[in-house]
Amino acid sequence: MIEPLTLLDASLLPAILIAVTAGLLSFLSPCVLPIVPPYLAYMGGVSVTDLDETAAARRKVMVAAAMFVLGLSTVFLLLGMAFSTLGRALLQWQGWFVPIAGIVVMIFGAHFIGVFRIGVLDREARMDTGSQGGSALGAYVLGLAFAFGWTPCLGPILGTILGLAASEASISRGTVLLAAYAAGLGIPFLLVAAFFPRLKRPMAWMKRHMDRIERTSGLLLWTVGLMMVTGQFTAFSFWLLERFPALAAIG
Repeated sequence: MIEPLTLLDASLLPAILIAVTAGLLSFLSPCVLPIVPPYLAYMGGVSVTDLDETAAARRKVMVAAAMFVLGLSTVFLLLGMAFSTLGRALLQWQGWFVPIAGIVVMIFGAHFIGVFRIGVLDREARMDTGSQGGSALGAYVLGLAFAFGWTPCLGPILGTILGLAASEASISRGTVLLAAYAAGLGIPFLLVAAFFPRLKRPMAWMKRHMDRIERTSGLLLWTVGLMMVTGQFTAFSFWLLERFPALAAIG
């Protein structure tokens, strides 16, 4: 049962912002961005050419994309609940758990920055969903498979958000963080489905600058890990309250 706690306050706002940004960086990762157009076309039962040229095809793909996002969000929300529950169980060791999680996140960040490479994080574990293209149910199943199958690639960024969820030790607040991550990852899918022709050029630019995007992801992870190790999230929350007193009334 989700406890009736204050969901949104200044202490949670930085984590929500980080979760949304992490979801967006996951979308821009080398194992997600390049496959977005063919995935959307497959889910909608159309060709990439149709997706580029006809509004009717994009409307069909939009419905499929919404079901796909619902599928991956289902998995992320369940993970948020599970890790928040774990955080509550480990509450008495929270003083050790959070810094250790921060160190792991910093290692993930160093991997993305290029300080060293962790082989398993460069692999993909895709799941075969069969002939499910062109149906809403198939798109939902594909969303579930995506959330599970791309875990090795999304793992460092997703693991950061799961660590934050566990550190909250609150099922409701942890679930909010994973919902924010799912929004950051899922909304770009919907935008590409709706505006594919207009977004072709920006997506091509992103593919050409994938190394910079990956290093940006690594810098974000390393910084978040350092904040977890040093306890700066609490300090940042107090800073937010001092700069924006109205946040004290949220919740």
